[in-house]
Amino acid sequence: MDIEEIRLRRLAGQHLIATADTLSVVRDLCGVQAQFMSNALHALRIRSSEPEVDGLVKNWTIRGTVHVFAESDLPLFIRAGDYRKNEWSDPNWWNSRPDWALGPERQRYLSDVVLAALAEGPRTREVLRELCRVEGMTPAEECSMFHPWGGGLRQLCERGFMHYAASERKEFHLSPVFEPIPEDEAKLELAKRYFTHYGPATVKDAAYFFGTTQTEVKKWLRSLPAEAVECEGRTYYYIGSECNSGADIPGCIFLAGFDQLMLGYEKKESLFLSREHLRAIFSLAGIVMPAVMLHGRVAGRWKRRGRRLSVELFSPVEGKDTELIRESAEALWSDISAVEFA
Repeated sequence: MDIEEIRLRRLAGQHLIATADTLSVVRDLCGVQAQFMSNALHALRIRSSEPEVDGLVKNWTIRGTVHVFAESDLPLFIRAGDYRKNEWSDPNWWNSRPDWALGPERQRYLSDVVLAALAEGPRTREVLRELCRVEGMTPAEECSMFHPWGGGLRQLCERGFMHYAASERKEFHLSPVFEPIPEDEAKLELAKRYFTHYGPATVKDAAYFFGTTQTEVKKWLRSLPAEAVECEGRTYYYIGSECNSGADIPGCIFLAGFDQLMLGYEKKESLFLSREHLRAIFSLAGIVMPAVMLHGRVAGRWKRRGRRLSVELFSPVEGKDTELIRESAEALWSDISAVEFA
């Protein structure tokens, strides 16, 4: 297996060669990152034959970041130990912060306020904030319960009480009651999906994606039906024998911001993005820019401004590739009025 076949397998596994239904895409990819919902929707659009949000939820999952994923996968991402536990006396990352203003009793009380409101129907963050203020929440408590990084609301989400709707409207819903999968079993299932749909990938890639140690990844691999292949001094692991010999790498792909193809692998060892352009896609502020891929390599980045698409290429390309980018943009966005090259 050479590097080109590894690239091809990765693109196929991530549904960037042949599309699939939305639920299959989010299950296979362990969700799609969704700090900005517009990015998640675009990531689904380029991978799904009929992108839709029915059956999807949004919550904090892998690497402690917000993802859109199948509601049926809630048991994979919610840990059994704290499932639906409205008790906050044990030390945790939040209440160990010096600026945390909620004692255990107050956090339980305000959590009950939030959950009672959601029992009557979906509510936005701002509506929940006002309801808690009516119930006597102080400004200091508000900074904890409604912290910009999630705070008390995030803890309720991570304990399986509630989740965001899979939409650009920041609206919370009560989560259905379910039986969480034991943590080791859940991690192994996610690792299986990773090496099936992100593979071939290295141990370092998987550790980067899951935000874990290489030691833990190696432990997973010992329990998975993964095959290993050596290529250019690295060992890659994958599950599945499909060779994709009849497929071609797409000529042009407009990847989403925070796309799983960029986030799925150790960025400094990317097979799609050269190191010299690393900071053009992965900013020092933690933003992952929407990338333009040409013939399996990141060649630039893109941005929509209304009906105009701006494409910034890292280096000049042939006229036929310029036309390919333009045609691909017009096929993807029927309302584009102009494609501009920076």
